[in-house]
Amino acid sequence: MRHGNKVNKLGRKSAHRKAMLSNMACSLIQHKSINTTLAKAKALRGYVEPLLTKSKTDSTHSRRTVFSYLQNKEIVSELFRDVAPKIATREGGYTRIIRTGYRLGDNAEMCMIELVDFNAIYTNEKAKKTTRRSKRAGGKKEDETTVVDSVEETAVSEEVVENEVTTEMEEPTTETEENTSSDEETEVK
Repeated sequence: MRHGNKVNKLGRKSAHRKAMLSNMACSLIQHKSINTTLAKAKALRGYVEPLLTKSKTDSTHSRRTVFSYLQNKEIVSELFRDVAPKIATREGGYTRIIRTGYRLGDNAEMCMIELVDFNAIYTNEKAKKTTRRSKRAGGKKEDETTVVDSVEETAVSEEVVENEVTTEMEEPTTETEENTSSDEETEVK
């Protein structure tokens, strides 16, 4: 029985497990998201999140502590330079695990682990403000008039855009005509 044993050994000896988690943490920091098995991702989350917390305070001691886990100068500098400012306001939960299905060969459950603040889909998405409108007896007539007004406005704006495009097209031709006429004048003189 494994009562009280929190560490998932992942079928590896301790040195191999530490090296693998260090390499996976370096890859996660460098690429901001990696694909792996669910068990490895959960083990990696417990390994990398304390390092991300440590990176919030940029001191020599915290850099040396993180370096003792990662053993890669470039990744440590990228962590403190790029990742730490983005996660500075977050209290925890720096990683997200998204299950992606099962691997073909051995049916192992696969997932993608990523840094939360570096996902463009979730961070750039802003909720649209929707206004609630009360239902009134004459609401349909007002909606029809607003639709007609908006259609007229778009038609007018399209005409304005077309006029601007045609004037822009005419301007270069007039400039070339002026250039050719000035060239002819210089040749005559």
